[in-house]
Amino acid sequence: MGMLASPFYNRLVIVIPYAWLLLFFLAPFFIVFRISLSTTAIAIPPYEPVFSFADGWGGFWSKVATFSFDNYGYLTDDPLYFNAYLSSVIIAAVSTFLMLLIAYPIAYGMAQAPRTIRPTLLMLVILPFWTSFLIRVYAWIAILKPEGLLNQFLLSLHMIDTPLIILNTPTAVYIGIVYSYLPFMVLPLYSALEKMDGTLIEAAQDLGCTPIRAFWRVTFPLSIPGVVAGCMLVFIPAVGEFVIPDLLGGSQTLMIGKTLWNEFNANRDWPVSSAVATILLMILVIPIVFFQNAQAKAEERGR
Repeated sequence: MGMLASPFYNRLVIVIPYAWLLLFFLAPFFIVFRISLSTTAIAIPPYEPVFSFADGWGGFWSKVATFSFDNYGYLTDDPLYFNAYLSSVIIAAVSTFLMLLIAYPIAYGMAQAPRTIRPTLLMLVILPFWTSFLIRVYAWIAILKPEGLLNQFLLSLHMIDTPLIILNTPTAVYIGIVYSYLPFMVLPLYSALEKMDGTLIEAAQDLGCTPIRAFWRVTFPLSIPGVVAGCMLVFIPAVGEFVIPDLLGGSQTLMIGKTLWNEFNANRDWPVSSAVATILLMILVIPIVFFQNAQAKAEERGR
């Protein structure tokens, strides 16, 4: 009986994640994609056609025939959307690079610390998650505004004569993104570095490598899976970020998440906003595929 049940449970373990993806990813995606093929209407919901089970199969297919890709053509005609996509990718890429520069020394120091204090250091990294994300972003407004804590501190030290204008600039957006997503970069790096065999560094130094050369020849290549994982974990959500550019960047900051919000709520143009969201998802699929390929190659090298 146990042998017969084993294949069933093995299949069940595989089916559950796929069912989860089908229910919470593919189904919402197809709903958004369907809306993107509709037309705007002054109604509730603000698009047509709206399907109803009372229409039967004939009514269903007649409404499907009214679908069109005009909304996607509209996105190519208006440079606002292309600029928003491009600006989002650039801001996310620069932020990811800055986070890597900051997070790698932190993760390396955590991995080299005595084992007795590593749990404490790990807790300090995840400690910001104990506070609401929105509250933490609002806190940066109090820090970066002209009369905020940062300017008051610099003025008291006579390092500046007039307050710095940081809030409502791209600099504030970079600060907010780097601060908010930094733990997502530190944790994969720490996981990769913590598992590294320290004797490899000793062997490299015994063979004549300087500490810097040993780092680039041994430590960094072994940490590449953590680098790739961290970059993907921060780049993907940063592209579609809305709260940080809206609160810290002001009206001049152009990012696709903010544009998407305006289309949904201010313009009430659900079909166009759904087309924007669909293209955004397609853009994010590229780094996801890259991440999966990198993981597969890393596993092959490990074997």
